[in-house]
Amino acid sequence: MAGNARTFLLMAAMTALVMALGWMMGGRGGMILAFLFAGAGNLFAFWNSDKMVLRQQGATELTPHQGAELHGLVAELAERAGLPMPRVYLLPTEQPNAFATGRNPQNAAVAVTQGLLRGLNRDELAGVIAHELAHIKNRDTLTMTITATMAGAIAMMGNMLLFTGGREGRGGMLGGIIAMVLAPIAAMMVQMAISRTREYEADREGAEICGQPLALASALNRIAQMAGRSMNVPAERNPASAALFIINPLHGMRMDSLFATHPPTEERIARLQGMAGGARPGPWGRE
Repeated sequence: MAGNARTFLLMAAMTALVMALGWMMGGRGGMILAFLFAGAGNLFAFWNSDKMVLRQQGATELTPHQGAELHGLVAELAERAGLPMPRVYLLPTEQPNAFATGRNPQNAAVAVTQGLLRGLNRDELAGVIAHELAHIKNRDTLTMTITATMAGAIAMMGNMLLFTGGREGRGGMLGGIIAMVLAPIAAMMVQMAISRTREYEADREGAEICGQPLALASALNRIAQMAGRSMNVPAERNPASAALFIINPLHGMRMDSLFATHPPTEERIARLQGMAGGARPGPWGRE
């Protein structure tokens, strides 16, 4: 219920932003068109945002034969979490990272990068996958893929408003400039409000799924260190999708820092270390 309410509030806030920009662009008629646009965008995002995000990131689906060990680990963890087996994708980047997407647990996918498979041991990889499965279980994947889609649309409308110049007297060129700057920031703030809570909760539940909070903490620390030394080109081209990843994949170039929606890695690690005393052992084995 809490997840559904959060999704509703998020979509309402994003829709209100789109309608406000529509009013600035074309008065009442523009607001109505923007409302219809937002409705169509939300419907499209519900059904297609997962495919769009995977395509943007250059993801390739792995069959059980292509990635037998990874498929086996995902299957074990999904069963442990009480979830259907998600589709498994590989991202062609050396930056270690991962994300989950999909409108519900029955239509979900987990995507991991080549760098993640090379840079983490089995315990750490299990922790990362368990974190992503927690997002699927809590339906965060729908919330954040819609957020990313709508944030991109809001940024686009802000740019359009700059060039229309508020022709019906609703702010003029100055209003267009203000909207171009403030609209993406407002969208980012909505993302941040959701992201901090969802990442902490996914860390907690992911640690329970894999049974090793310290393995997930170690993975977060290693990913954060290595991600800063490698470029994730698809993520840089589509910065609104950054909130989907377990660790921010962006390097802060251009305006990318506006989309830095992740809570501090140090705080996430500290919380996981606090859980370690009561963790049940996981079956993954040390490497």
